[in-house]
Amino acid sequence: MPSLRKFFTGSVASFWHPHSIFWFSLTITLAAVYALLAMQAAFDGEYVVQDDARQHVFWMQRFVDPQLFPNDRIADYFQSVAPKGYATLYRGASWLGISPLLLHKLLPLVLGLLATGYGFGVSMQILPVPFAGFASMLLLNQCLWLQDGMVSATPKAFVYPLFLVFLYYWLRRNLWLMAAAIAVLGGFYPQYVFIADGVLVLSLLGFRKLEFRWLGTRDRYRLVGVGLWVSFLILLPYAIATSEFAPTVSLETAKTMPEFQPEGRTVFFHDDLGRFWMVGRGGLRLSLEPILLCLGLLLPWLLQLRHWFPLGNQVQKNVHSLTHLLVSGLGMFLIAHMLLFALHLPSRYTQHSFRMAISLAAGCAMVLLLDGIWQWFSQRQNRFLARGGQLSIVAFLVGYLLLYPLTLDNFPWTGYIVGRYPKLYEFLQQTPKDTLVASVSVEANNIPTFARRSTLVASEYAIPYHLGYYQPFRQRTEDLIRAQYSRDRAVVENFIQSYDIDFWLIDRVAFIPEYVSKNRWLRQYQEASETALTSLQQPTPPVLAKWVVPEIPLPKSESECIAFENQTLVLLNTSCWLDR
Repeated sequence: MPSLRKFFTGSVASFWHPHSIFWFSLTITLAAVYALLAMQAAFDGEYVVQDDARQHVFWMQRFVDPQLFPNDRIADYFQSVAPKGYATLYRGASWLGISPLLLHKLLPLVLGLLATGYGFGVSMQILPVPFAGFASMLLLNQCLWLQDGMVSATPKAFVYPLFLVFLYYWLRRNLWLMAAAIAVLGGFYPQYVFIADGVLVLSLLGFRKLEFRWLGTRDRYRLVGVGLWVSFLILLPYAIATSEFAPTVSLETAKTMPEFQPEGRTVFFHDDLGRFWMVGRGGLRLSLEPILLCLGLLLPWLLQLRHWFPLGNQVQKNVHSLTHLLVSGLGMFLIAHMLLFALHLPSRYTQHSFRMAISLAAGCAMVLLLDGIWQWFSQRQNRFLARGGQLSIVAFLVGYLLLYPLTLDNFPWTGYIVGRYPKLYEFLQQTPKDTLVASVSVEANNIPTFARRSTLVASEYAIPYHLGYYQPFRQRTEDLIRAQYSRDRAVVENFIQSYDIDFWLIDRVAFIPEYVSKNRWLRQYQEASETALTSLQQPTPPVLAKWVVPEIPLPKSESECIAFENQTLVLLNTSCWLDR
C-alpha cells in the first residue's frame, strides 16, 4: 500500500522518473482521444466547418486562390482583424498544400497536445507530483472540450497552448524562451500579452501586514524587464495601426444599437445584472464544469492546514503565479470595461485565465486531499477499514476523472456545421469568381465557406464592433429586406442593379409573416422588418413571392431563370430575370 500511495501522491525530482513518464503519457493519450473524437465529426462529410471558422477561416481561401472574394467587404474585414501570426500560419500551410479548411480541422489535435504537454510541465513546477499534472490537464481538457474554443482553430484556440508555454518558461526562469513565447502569443491572441505582463509585474510585489512590498531580485527584474519590452514591441503595431473599418463602437453608441440589446445578434447588455456580470459578453464567465474544478477553490485553505495535509509542504512558491494569473485577468477585465470596446470584450480576459488557473489549482488540491485522506485512514486501528477507505477514495477520484465525459450527452462539443445543400454549393462553384449572392436565408452563412462565393450580407457576419464595417453592412441588410418584400418591381430592379447582384437565394417559407416576426436577426433591423411585415399583410404579394409560393402563377419565361431549387430553397438568376 505505501507503494500505491507513492504512485499517486509521491513527488519526483525529475521529469524522467518512471512515475512522471507514466502519468504524462496517459495525460497526452487522453488529450489525443478527446481531439480525435472531435476530428471524427470534422471529417464526417465533405461540407463540414466549425461554426466560428465561418467568420475567421473562410476568407483564407484567398491563400489558395487569390481571385476569390474580389471587392468583398466581409472578407476584407475579417482579414483585417486577423492577428498576423494566425494569418501567417494558415498562409504557410497553404504554401505546403494544406487548405485553410483542412488545417482548421487538424489544428485542434496539435493545439490540444501542446496545451496538455506544457500544462503538465507548469503543474510540475508548482507541485512536483505527476498525478497532479495528470489531474490538472485532464480537467482542463474536459473543460475545453465542453465548449468550442479549442475546436474552432480560430485565434482564441491558441490562447491555452501559447499562454501555458509562456507560463512554463516563466516559472523555469528561461529568459529567451519566455520572451519568444510572449512574442508568439502576441501574434495569435494579443489581448493575452496584457495578462502575461500582469503576471510578470505582480511577481515583483508582495503583500504583508496590510502593505505592498517589492520582492524582486536583480535576475527577476531582468526577466520582467525583457518580457515587458518584448510585449511593447509586439503590441506597438496593433496600437498605431489604422483601419479602414474604424472607428470602434463606443459604449454610448452601443447602448443605442439593437444589436447589443437582449434580442440582438451580439447581446451585450442584459436587464438582469447577475446575468450581465457573470455569464454575458461583459461578464466574468467563470466556468466550474466539470464539477471537480471546484476543488481548485479549496487550495488556499488546504495550504493553510498543512498539519492535516502535509503534502502542502511540497507546493512550490510558483503557486503564487496562479494568483497572479487570476488577478491579472480580473484587472484587465475591469480595464476593458472602462475602455469599452477598445480592448474588445471584457469576458475574454477572465474566462480563459480562470480556466487555466482553476484547473492547475484543482489538480494540486486533489493530490493534497488524496494524500491527507490516505494518511487519515492509515491511522485507523481497523486495518481492513483503512485499506478499504484508501482504495475507495483512489477509485472514486480516478474513476470520476476518467469516466466523467461518458456521463455527458454531447462530448466533445464541436459546434461543427454540416452543409445540407451540396448541389447548391457545386452549382455556385461553377459560376464566375466575382459572383455575388443576396439572401436573408440562414443558408447564406455557408455560401462563402462551402461555395467560395461572396454574399451581400449574412447573419454570421453581422459583427457590429467596428462602425466602418457595420454601418454599410447594416444599410445593405436593410435595403435587402425592403427589396425582398417589396411589391414594386422597380424597387427590386434598382436594388439588383445598385449592388450588382448575380443570384438571389430565397427560402420557400420566406413570405410567411412568422419568417420575419420570429427571426431574431431580421427583427433587429426594426424599420425594414416592420415594412416587410406590412407588405406581407397586403392582398398583393411581394414581387419575389411568385418564385417560391406555389399558389402564385409564375410565367414560363421567368421560370427559366431559376438556377437551382429544392424543397426548401430557390436560387434566382437575377440577370435572367431582368432580361425577361
